[in-house]
Amino acid sequence: MADLPIAAVVRVAKSSGAERVGSDASEILVAKTEEYLGKLVKEAVKLAAHAGRKTLKEEDIEMAAEKIA
Repeated sequence: MADLPIAAVVRVAKSSGAERVGSDASEILVAKTEEYLGKLVKEAVKLAAHAGRKTLKEEDIEMAAEKIA
C-alpha cells in the first residue's frame, strides 16, 4: 500500500501539464515518487550523519538531490 495519496500525486501531474492521468499511470507515479523519496532521504541521512546531526536540514536535501540526480 502506498504512503502518498494518489490524489495529491495526480494534482502535481496535472499542475505540471497532464490533462488527464489514468489509474494505472497514477499508481506508477506514486510508486516511482516514493522510490525517489526513499533514495533522497537515505542520501540526506548519510549527509546529516556525516555532519554529526540527526536532524535533516535543507542543505542535506539539496545536496542529496544533486548527488542522486
